Amino acid sequence: MDLIQLAVPFFLLAMAFELVFGIVRGRNTYRLNDAFSSLMLGILSQARKFVVLGVGGLVYAWAAKQTAITQWSVDSLGAWVIAFVLYDLCYYWQHRIGHERQFFWAAHIAHHQSEDYNLSTALRQTSTGFVLGWVFYVPLFLLGIPAEMVVTVGALNLIYQFWVHTQHIPELGLMERAFVTPSNHRVHHAQNDCYLDRNYGGVFIVWDRLFGTYQRELPNEPCVYGIRGPIRSWNPLVALTHVYKDMFDDMRRTTRWSDRLRVLWARTGWQPSDVRRSWPREKADLTQFERFDPQVSMPRTVYGGLQLLAATALLLWGQLEPLSPEGYWIWWLLLVWTGIVTAGWLQPWRFSTLCLLDLPRLIAVVFALAVVTPSEGWLIAACAWCAASLAVIAWEFGRRSQANAVEV
Repeated sequence: MDLIQLAVPFFLLAMAFELVFGIVRGRNTYRLNDAFSSLMLGILSQARKFVVLGVGGLVYAWAAKQTAITQWSVDSLGAWVIAFVLYDLCYYWQHRIGHERQFFWAAHIAHHQSEDYNLSTALRQTSTGFVLGWVFYVPLFLLGIPAEMVVTVGALNLIYQFWVHTQHIPELGLMERAFVTPSNHRVHHAQNDCYLDRNYGGVFIVWDRLFGTYQRELPNEPCVYGIRGPIRSWNPLVALTHVYKDMFDDMRRTTRWSDRLRVLWARTGWQPSDVRRSWPREKADLTQFERFDPQVSMPRTVYGGLQLLAATALLLWGQLEPLSPEGYWIWWLLLVWTGIVTAGWLQPWRFSTLCLLDLPRLIAVVFALAVVTPSEGWLIAACAWCAASLAVIAWEFGRRSQANAVEV
């Protein structure tokens, strides 16, 4: 049973409630463009599971066959509690190394790029963590914890982390001493000097207290969310690959082979000295910080919201309809295409370029559903979505034509 998939409707309801609550209280923490970026990355992360299988599963299978230190019973409540705690300890170290070492940070950084902090940020997940993230959980299998137990406590760990991504809940008294809460997790997402690289726990904050990485949220130091090297883009491909590109550029430019290897495993942000002299990566000055928030027309905003709904429906379609391996790749590429082009509408890119890129996508989505899906319901929905998208594009075209006529 996929607990994450079952929890998704509750996640969406909670986000809607937080949005309404924030508007009513005069403290709305949502922007469509940023929320689109977060949710699109979450959608791609879920879809990636169907098209790319990491080596972690093979290693786990091998580890489970080795001599276990203890025998675990899925019928024992105590075993479940211990497994839950041990999983969170492994998560702490995965999360900590994910911030402190460059190659792991490249996979994790997508979760921290949002310059807003709300429940949609919790769904902002990477699609490249499968490469080495599994390493940290091998000890659980070597201990003899059954795979179904590891998967279940892992899902519960992730579900717990959803609710702490909000600005509307203050400090929670004694709970702050043992558990991850919205307050101490806000610190984790902040880029202020005093908050950097702190509070890595998933469920329990005690690991941070034990290992010296705890930091309380300070009343006189408001959190500034985002990353020190902002990408200033809603493009999911840029979000997922920009640190990998930076590492590749550093390895290509440096003259020393030892530095080429060090780039991968060095402390986050490290550059070879010869590269840093000629191609330094400047960090944002927080005293001059401004959120990335390009203003776009109403049709473009409506179009962005429409495509986000379409991407969500497309994700659901791929999860419910049995596809061939090739079909899953086509499905995933359509989702990536949707994310990239919609980001262009919200940034904004040139109208002519967007039409050139987007009209074929609308046709490709409808064609894919017509070929693969026996259900007429999906096809009718896709055709209605395509017609609505074309109507909004025509709306934007008319708005632009009228604006040009006024200028003349």
